[in-house]
Amino acid sequence: MRYLSGFLGLFAVLLAPIASFAQASDRPSPTRASLLSVYTQAALHDAELSAARHEYRARTEATPQARSGLLPSITAGMVSESTRLDRDSPSLIRSRSGTTLRASLTQPLFRLDRWFELKAAHAEVAQAEMELASKEQALILRAAEAYFETLRQLDALAASRAEESALLEQRAQAQGRLEGGVASITDVLDAQAAYDLARANSKVFQRNVDEAFDVLYRLTTRDYIDIDGVAHSMPVNPPFPNDPASWVDSATKQNLNLLASDHAVTFAEEKVRQSKAGYAPTVDVVASYRKGDNDSFGYNNPSDFGRSDYRDDVAQSSIGIELNVPLYSGGMTRSQVRQSVELLAKSEDDRENARREVVLLTRSSHRAINVGVEQIAARLQAIKSGRMSLEANEVGLRVGTRNMADVLNAQRQLYAAVRDYNNFRYDYIIDNFKLKQAAGMLSVGDLEEFSGYLKADYDPDRDFLPTVGPDENRR
Repeated sequence: MRYLSGFLGLFAVLLAPIASFAQASDRPSPTRASLLSVYTQAALHDAELSAARHEYRARTEATPQARSGLLPSITAGMVSESTRLDRDSPSLIRSRSGTTLRASLTQPLFRLDRWFELKAAHAEVAQAEMELASKEQALILRAAEAYFETLRQLDALAASRAEESALLEQRAQAQGRLEGGVASITDVLDAQAAYDLARANSKVFQRNVDEAFDVLYRLTTRDYIDIDGVAHSMPVNPPFPNDPASWVDSATKQNLNLLASDHAVTFAEEKVRQSKAGYAPTVDVVASYRKGDNDSFGYNNPSDFGRSDYRDDVAQSSIGIELNVPLYSGGMTRSQVRQSVELLAKSEDDRENARREVVLLTRSSHRAINVGVEQIAARLQAIKSGRMSLEANEVGLRVGTRNMADVLNAQRQLYAAVRDYNNFRYDYIIDNFKLKQAAGMLSVGDLEEFSGYLKADYDPDRDFLPTVGPDENRR
């Protein structure tokens, strides 16, 4: 037994790496991400959108359920019973059993409440359709945000690494000048402090990059090792038309959430009519058929006195019109009317709140795009000026008119301008998508159109810095 246990333990140890490999092989190999591939995988694997689709399909069942209240209702059944008669005087004991079959049909002729229930169901399904379309549109924006946030962090990391490398060179130069007797220890310490800070920042940016790729994985269930980047030649233009009132008008007419809220109000209005219809009479056609033992129909069997009574099965059928007039239901109908009226008022307030939110988001996105256009141009100029300032300070350091602190400050300003430029660039892209979403215009076609500005060979360490002059490759 000990040998067997030892053999099983060794077998389990040998199989463990194979099982781990098999489990790892279920996870797709890391690939390079493009904007469209991220969205495509997100549309297939995003749990939030999948839940929204299941909810939509569930809510569409409201229509056939409401329609069933206006269609015939047919039921069938059977009763099997045994009867025993025990009489004292004169003494008589008799047992018998019988089976009764029955079927009934009810066809509503006038059911006002059920008619309004069907109309409310139509409105609910239309609302669900708009809400699903809104969530599908939101997925486009979420995929774009996750994609460009990853690019933002990659560019920030590349800028931090470049700054760290430049500061390392400055530290070496300061050390050399110190050894040559043309600099003080202060210059070396300043350069060392700046380098240490840049190195620490690089670790933070690396963490941000890892988290950004984790967000992509959560959205797509795919691992990515590279990502297509945005070319610096991407046009940066104001929105067209550059009129916020025009965009607000489009948003109030086409925003999917607003369209859904319109259907929600319609649904609430039909529910008010449905609850008020509880005061109305109802008219149904009813038909029934029964067949079974005569005892079940109240016809007695022959007695011991010899009277000729009923003996065999009996069949009975009927058809008629049934009228019901509600007189009092304990206050239920009145309470339901009050409830539905309040829910209608709530849906109207929700719609107004959604309208104001859409107007605010539309104006904010429009304003942000115009500010982004100005800021991107300004940051490009700041990068150009920063390069010239850094070069001038380096020359001044060599001739003795500037010190190391001036050079380090110019270095920090240059890379701060680079990070600001990239931040405003990605904000500009996302704000364009947000504006189109607010106006109800965002579609997969926008992703396809923007993909024309992506570089498949994008390398953040090489491409994070924009072209601003003929000497941009010299540094």
